[in-house]
Amino acid sequence: MTLEELTAALGEMGEPAFRGKQVFTWLHRGVRSFEEMSDISKDLREKLAETYWVDGLTAARKLVSQADGTVKYLWELQDGNCIETVLMRYHHGNTVCISSQVGCRMGCAFCASTLGGKVRDLTAGEMLEQVLFAQADSGLNVSNIVLMGIGEPMDNLDNVLRFLELVNHPLGLHIGMRHISLSTCGVIPGVRRLAELGLQLTLSVSLHAPDSETRSRIMPVNRAYDVEELFVACRDYFEKTGRRISFEYAMIDGVNDMDWQADLIAKKLRGMPGHVNLIPLNDVAESPLKPSRRVRQFQQRLERQGVTATVRRSLGGDIDASCGQLRRKAMEQGREEQNQ
Repeated sequence: MTLEELTAALGEMGEPAFRGKQVFTWLHRGVRSFEEMSDISKDLREKLAETYWVDGLTAARKLVSQADGTVKYLWELQDGNCIETVLMRYHHGNTVCISSQVGCRMGCAFCASTLGGKVRDLTAGEMLEQVLFAQADSGLNVSNIVLMGIGEPMDNLDNVLRFLELVNHPLGLHIGMRHISLSTCGVIPGVRRLAELGLQLTLSVSLHAPDSETRSRIMPVNRAYDVEELFVACRDYFEKTGRRISFEYAMIDGVNDMDWQADLIAKKLRGMPGHVNLIPLNDVAESPLKPSRRVRQFQQRLERQGVTATVRRSLGGDIDASCGQLRRKAMEQGREEQNQ
């Protein structure tokens, strides 16, 4: 609930407006019950418990990388579904990568998150809890958020926008928009809606191929929202917001790592400030796609044509930190147990 909604609900109980701020602040500290709200009367806590409940994620599994300290959580939701959250430590601060859906219906060929399809959208509260409980469990202050876990944020945009309002609130975590990144596989109506809102977050576009033929083969979303239209929407987004876009590019051997594809990216981005983030592909067992052996050559070819290109540092490789892998293993284990 937003502060305004919470204050109105408490007002209907006959409570003064400042109670809304108290309860809102407690919720954003990550309490798991009304009993923890120590400066609120017992009578009010009991009244709240009669009508409302405080959701809570349960850590079904927690893996910590011995190599770089990355923490991966497999959270169990109230309905028994599972999602993933990854907490990454950088010199500039701690970043949490959150999920926006249970599963995903986008069907990208190289991603484990989409195996099994989409189950449901996450609520704004379930997104917020990933940040709150990862912070509480790890003891680390989260300074940056990326919506790049399981799910397509633009496919759940209303709840995502509510989450952004909550996490940005001064009485909550108060994480600024410039410290938040939202990743989309190219849902153009969502890109255009964000452009109209003018939020100062960082938009990350999962490009993965600059040409329609290749992109349609590995990303079914391209059949609905063609890459040529996507580049136009991205250019419009930059012109309206002034915010540089980050283009994510998973390097796949023999599929999207050709010189002519690097040249096409450079051509499409000419005159539009953008950053290309080259991602060494995670090897998903169910996928025939394999990591490229030409990442550095591709990067250098882009840079020679004036494109800012970096290679993403790989974190958590020893704990299956890429999206969907831990959830997929939990689902497989559950099916095995049912069949026994």
